Amino acid sequence: MKVFHGIEEFADAVGTHLGHSDWHTITQEQIDLFAAATGDHQWIHVDRERAARGPFGSTIAHGYLLLSLVPKLVLRVYRVEGLTMGVNYGCDRVRFPAPVPVGSQVRAGVELMSLVPRATGVQAMARVTIERAGASKPACVAETISLLVP
Repeated sequence: MKVFHGIEEFADAVGTHLGHSDWHTITQEQIDLFAAATGDHQWIHVDRERAARGPFGSTIAHGYLLLSLVPKLVLRVYRVEGLTMGVNYGCDRVRFPAPVPVGSQVRAGVELMSLVPRATGVQAMARVTIERAGASKPACVAETISLLVP
């Protein structure tokens, strides 16, 4: 994990790749819990037998499940010390280029794109790319926006 000692040091990293998280295994239990929480029970996610005969050969993770893992994975990549809080502000662009079958391992790579001063702190934009082990395409690419308050 990369540790930045304050926003000024973090600002020096704009335009660089900050690193990768460790690997996280997508389980069927995680998929099922996400389906229960969101009401998205589409068979490609939760019906193991039907999904085995479907286009992906198994159940697959919801795209929004991958997006919801962004905070957890990014926290394994870097930390900025000296903050009162960090707030997820949103995303400018999100794509899900490739499916993630159950049992896959995923990790996030983070590129710090910009820091913009705001009245209460700085707004950080990062490109987070979630890749699946052994896959040629990323599973999720999101431009995330956070408000960092010193």
